[in-house]
Amino acid sequence: MTENGVMSRAKVLTIDTINPTVKKVEYAVRGPIVQRAVELERELSQGMKKPFAEVIKANIGDAHAMGQQPITFFRQVLALCSYPELLSDNTFPEDAKSRACRILQSCGGHSMGSYSASQGIDSVRKDVARYIERRDGGVPCDPDDIYLTTGASDGIVTMLKLLVSGEGATRTGVMISIPQYPLYSAALAELGAVQINYYLNEDKCWSMDIPELQRALDEAREYCNPRALCIINPGNPTGQVQSRECIEDVIRFAAKERLFLMADEVYQDNVYADGCQFHSFKKVLFEMGPEYSETVELASFHSTSKCYMGECGFRGGYMEIINMDNEVKAQLTKLVSVRLCPPVPGQALMDLVVNPPQPGEPSYDSFIKERTATLSALAEKAKLTEQVLNTVQGISCNPVQGAMYSFPRITIPEKAVKEATEQGQQPDMFYCMKMLEETGICLVPGSGFGQKDGTYHFRMTILPPTDKLKILLDKVKEFHQKFTQQYS
Repeated sequence: MTENGVMSRAKVLTIDTINPTVKKVEYAVRGPIVQRAVELERELSQGMKKPFAEVIKANIGDAHAMGQQPITFFRQVLALCSYPELLSDNTFPEDAKSRACRILQSCGGHSMGSYSASQGIDSVRKDVARYIERRDGGVPCDPDDIYLTTGASDGIVTMLKLLVSGEGATRTGVMISIPQYPLYSAALAELGAVQINYYLNEDKCWSMDIPELQRALDEAREYCNPRALCIINPGNPTGQVQSRECIEDVIRFAAKERLFLMADEVYQDNVYADGCQFHSFKKVLFEMGPEYSETVELASFHSTSKCYMGECGFRGGYMEIINMDNEVKAQLTKLVSVRLCPPVPGQALMDLVVNPPQPGEPSYDSFIKERTATLSALAEKAKLTEQVLNTVQGISCNPVQGAMYSFPRITIPEKAVKEATEQGQQPDMFYCMKMLEETGICLVPGSGFGQKDGTYHFRMTILPPTDKLKILLDKVKEFHQKFTQQYS
């Protein structure tokens, strides 16, 4: 009995009784360092004195939060769709109005507030299919193979749900790159699947090596049933762009080993380095001929959150499935119907991404100008980041060929490694937490993405405005020199 006379009762849900797989989930890009960064922001706002005036969150690819400006045409159409009364406002260009009307006509009750079909709005899926055909030089795309998603993450997790089965040595294994985007390890932990690590080759600009894939696969077959191979291209967090030859090799490997391919291609517009070009897995697959194009199972993913759009908050995306068994496809459609539909504003935005203003339309020139400016600025910042970091003794940074991040390797003195170990921390977590407390810069330690034993890294976005990025890089440089001296 409590002092109020009410019988005390143990809680139904405790840390010991929750789903045990949930406790295994980790997501570094919003982990302890980010939580501490939020606390520091609050302390600064309360007038507490710190060695810095602001917290700079360079931990996540949240473009608009870092100052990237939205594309005007996209926001105009979304505004018109959200508040159709604006269609009578002459300040909006006619192509924005016509695009908004077309989207609204595809919505139930001509309102974005209505549910859509679970697979997504039919007209949007058709536009996505046409976009893919244009991108891939005429390779056919069936709108029925397109599933609109809540960002790319939703599609990736959905496909993993379909793939995971078995128990013990028959449990599904999924091959993921190391370093990897923590969505994959988190989803696999939650689903109780087996994570199979294959290491990217840092000495060759984070390339994929088939012998390494074979090693990882052969070892994994001793304790699980490998069924899928995940590739992120352009890479996150590593920023590499895989060559066409590499993609062909991966497709041959998947065909030989009967692996389902998952191609995360959300950074496909973010390619900066000379000599690099984005090649979609689907295009390469079909150009390799029927031996592969009619047999290899592939799911590819894209999003409105990255590239020049940066519209993370709208949660728009799609996945395309290739060579999926018809009965499995019916199960996929059933599975996505459980969550009713992706956000309709995100679907509308996806439609605008794949069907932007065309030559001759009123908004075309301004759209191209804004798009080019954003991508050019990212290319310049990618080069700047690589150049500055490589001037620091104890930091080495591969070229940032694409995506939005650098993943430099850092040398941590043995004395600091020992102190981190005594505190129960990974050395690069110790390093990044120290940097946050002393400079206000929030980065993510490489251990949150995976890395070879004995190596240390951090991931840093290249998204801040150039002037702020220069300040950030100077602070990183100064901190690393001070940290090294302190623990030498």
